Amino acid sequence: MRYLHTMVRVSDLDASLRFWCDHLGLTEVRRMDNEAGRFTLVFLAAPKDLDRSAADRSPELELTYNWDPETYSGGRNFGHLAYKVDDIHATCQKLMDAGITINRPPRDGRMAFVRSPDGISIELLQEGQALTPAEPWISMPNEGSW
Repeated sequence: MRYLHTMVRVSDLDASLRFWCDHLGLTEVRRMDNEAGRFTLVFLAAPKDLDRSAADRSPELELTYNWDPETYSGGRNFGHLAYKVDDIHATCQKLMDAGITINRPPRDGRMAFVRSPDGISIELLQEGQALTPAEPWISMPNEGSW
């Protein structure tokens, strides 16, 4: 397993970038505007992590700016932690066998979400290419939120 990023939603992208970059000293390493989804993702890295960020895209902070105004409450501004795993199917099976709810099953062989006992959302991503979609994941519905 490898740590990737932490995602937080921001309501004012310019003010957030001033805080994280100008004041705290992080560096913007990439940005993605998604017209269809109406959001912008900005990935930041600490100065001593820039080489690792360039090579591995980790460890990073992901700022998510939704173009349509939204009031964040109840921790909605904090999105998730993300980890790459060697075998997403085996990882989800191990978690499920331990009684952990798979909130978003890896139906695509690439991505799943679970929650910690404290309700922290955790994104699991398949290292490398997506695995071939397989049961029980293909037909398993989402449960709760992530």
